[in-house]
Amino acid sequence: MRKIKVKVYPSTAKLKKADQLAWKMAEIASDNAPLNAEAVDMVINRIIDNAAVAIASLQRKPVSSARDMALAHPREHGATVFGINSNQRFHCEWAAWANGTAVRELDFHDTFLASDYSHPGDNIPPILAVAQQKNLSGMDLIRGIITGYEIQVNLVKGICLHKHKIDHIAHLGPSVAAGLGSLLKLDTKTIYQSIQQALHTTISTRQSRKGQISSWKAFAPSHAGKLAIEAVDRAMRGEGSPSPIYEGEDSVIAYVLSGPKAKYTVPLPKINEEKKAILETYTKEHSAEYQAQAWIDLARSLNKKINNTSNIKKIEIHTSHHTHKVIGTGANDPQKMDPNASRETLDHSIMYIFAVALEDGNWHHINSYTSERSNKKSTIELWKKIKTFEDKKWTKKYHDPNPKKKCFGGRVIIKMKDGSKIEDQLGIADAHPNGKKPFKRENYINKFKTLTANIVDQKESERFLEDVQNLKQMSKSELHKLNVEVTSDLQKHKTSSNSIF
Repeated sequence: MRKIKVKVYPSTAKLKKADQLAWKMAEIASDNAPLNAEAVDMVINRIIDNAAVAIASLQRKPVSSARDMALAHPREHGATVFGINSNQRFHCEWAAWANGTAVRELDFHDTFLASDYSHPGDNIPPILAVAQQKNLSGMDLIRGIITGYEIQVNLVKGICLHKHKIDHIAHLGPSVAAGLGSLLKLDTKTIYQSIQQALHTTISTRQSRKGQISSWKAFAPSHAGKLAIEAVDRAMRGEGSPSPIYEGEDSVIAYVLSGPKAKYTVPLPKINEEKKAILETYTKEHSAEYQAQAWIDLARSLNKKINNTSNIKKIEIHTSHHTHKVIGTGANDPQKMDPNASRETLDHSIMYIFAVALEDGNWHHINSYTSERSNKKSTIELWKKIKTFEDKKWTKKYHDPNPKKKCFGGRVIIKMKDGSKIEDQLGIADAHPNGKKPFKRENYINKFKTLTANIVDQKESERFLEDVQNLKQMSKSELHKLNVEVTSDLQKHKTSSNSIF
């Protein structure tokens, strides 16, 4: 791996392309690096994972809206849309929009946390949609996805967006553009322009994840994917982009991030070095923000030790800075304590999540978020007793550069009304690669079967699982097999008349 130093230069410096971060990312996107076997297998796992959570969310309103918009843009030999008959095809950018929204809606797919946050699986819908429309092979798709993960993970390691209240999709735009460059076997110059255009058009504020969180949280990554597809198309037609997008005098770093004097270090593999960043990412066993995963596991185990939660006086959660500030009381969002808050807000409230998991001893992607559940009297009482604190030890573990030492959990102190205490801690979720029960292929398959039961016919479920595991041998024009059709009664829909498309 190389450590790429990135800083702002005055326009008079005339920084060479070869010295720009976007060019260096384009170089590895256009190289001929061998594919790592474990990374290839993980791509298949994540396609299964994405399909599972997408199908499970298919009847939710944001997903229905995105799907309706896509259905208004049919295209012969285009891309498929999750749930819909695979013989129906749509413009790839709109299929990416619909599928990306479906994947993101339940906050239930993979994650990578470092200097910033990310859901690298968001790369898959746009790259797959373009691969389908361009009649590419399974190995083409694999190469594109591996590159998308590589770029996003390494940007997340090197550049913090959250500090400046910029949404993490600003790293997704460039990673999708790079992944599409690998998929389409574009030259370095074209990918370079694509990456810059994609970054320029996908910068947005983090208000989408603050306060009363709306459905835009589900749309945001699919919006970035759609814009990245359009950026690549423009670059393929020979169009240029704002340059240098990272290092320029009026660039993203200079005026959106840490300013003209800032210095960043972004790790990247050497040209023709295997891309293995996807192996550092991790999926979710539970439908909630990733920093809540270990806390759900911990609450689930503590449920067996506490017979009656009404005997609890107060609960202290000691955790990392990020967890405290983003999903804890340190966020200072009153909505995180509101029983009538949106699902999107509740899955970003560790106080709510820990209370429900502690009471129920389990977690469910639907039942744990219903209005009846959030308004349960005992839950509200317990919820109000929970407060989070930053613990510098856990902050240090959160940012540990060694993936095997990195932790996203913390320590809990439960103080009972009789004066006794229960203390416990958990560093990583059970399903994490270094956890008690790391996810393997069988777990991804089981997650798919569980989430799609009663939504997908058994024959279709088995067909998809067989085809996706044969991805390496999938020839051109076969990628439509990665779509999953729901039962015929669920394919019926009414398009809103109150719309433009």
